[in-house]
Amino acid sequence: MNPDLQSWISSLRSGDARALARAISTVENRAPGWSDLLKALFPHSGHARVIGLTGPPGAGKSTLVDQLARLYRSEENPHPCRKERGKDGAPHDNRCTIGIIAVDPTSPFSGGAILGDRIRMQQHFSDPGIYIRSMATRGSLGGLARTTADVATVLDASGRDLILIETVGVGQGEVEIVRLADITVVILVPGMGDDVQTIKAGIMEIADIFVINKSDREGAERVEREIRALQSLDARHDGWTPPIVKTVASEGKGITELAAAIAEYEAYLQREGRALKKSAENWQSRLVEMLRDAMLEKARERLGDGNVARLAAEVAEHKRDPYTLVEEIAGKVAKHGAPDAPVRGAKG
Repeated sequence: MNPDLQSWISSLRSGDARALARAISTVENRAPGWSDLLKALFPHSGHARVIGLTGPPGAGKSTLVDQLARLYRSEENPHPCRKERGKDGAPHDNRCTIGIIAVDPTSPFSGGAILGDRIRMQQHFSDPGIYIRSMATRGSLGGLARTTADVATVLDASGRDLILIETVGVGQGEVEIVRLADITVVILVPGMGDDVQTIKAGIMEIADIFVINKSDREGAERVEREIRALQSLDARHDGWTPPIVKTVASEGKGITELAAAIAEYEAYLQREGRALKKSAENWQSRLVEMLRDAMLEKARERLGDGNVARLAAEVAEHKRDPYTLVEEIAGKVAKHGAPDAPVRGAKG
């Protein structure tokens, strides 16, 4: 390994916030060396619990993330991340170390995040146990920036116990969070138009836990009834029935109950190898996505932007059909970019 890279990783893993920030920026911006960095960090990952929080705009996701972080960092946290003892027999600090990724819409002018979730969580800035990063979607669909998974890997490898990912809040496209998170929390609120349509917007199937936030509002009971009615119609293949937790995040109500529901589902995953199976399913989807992105980059490199524009003009003028064109491009990429031999599974 490059000595500079090794020193960088050592600093990152020892808790150096600057090294962590530099690593995240390198990965997010695909700066030189980003791939080597992720390759070196991956063996150190896989220990953090990743929780995704998604739901419609205005559901109070940022406030809920803020309150969860506050609970997990408190001495009164009923679900400590660390229970082991040091060499002298004294217990370690059992407060969770946390990474927060807030995925925001992209500013059409600067390309940066525009919602400013970090402003709402500024009381955590003085706490070295919490690292907050806002990311712009940069046009990516699905509520997640394209590099969110890689940033989560960096935070995981840095030793964070818990990673909270708050998606942009666009509705149906948010299902991508399920490929990344160990636990997915879907947040709904009463009084946002037709509650049934909100629930049916495509995020029902991904919820491991439902949260009805702002449950002091009129209509909270109706949302709960509708969720239970839909659950009775379509049971999950893994046998888990997502619990429904009512919260008023602005007042800190229901946060302890939400943490308990998260712990309960985590315990469920640990039984009968469910966690490993779920992780393998997630990686299957992510590997296909990574392969797609890699092949697309190779195609762009071989074509060049000028050629793409020329070919697009030919298709627009109906001089060429796009189906044959794509087959030809894919054939060229496969011919020049394929490995000498197929990738084989490792021998046991």
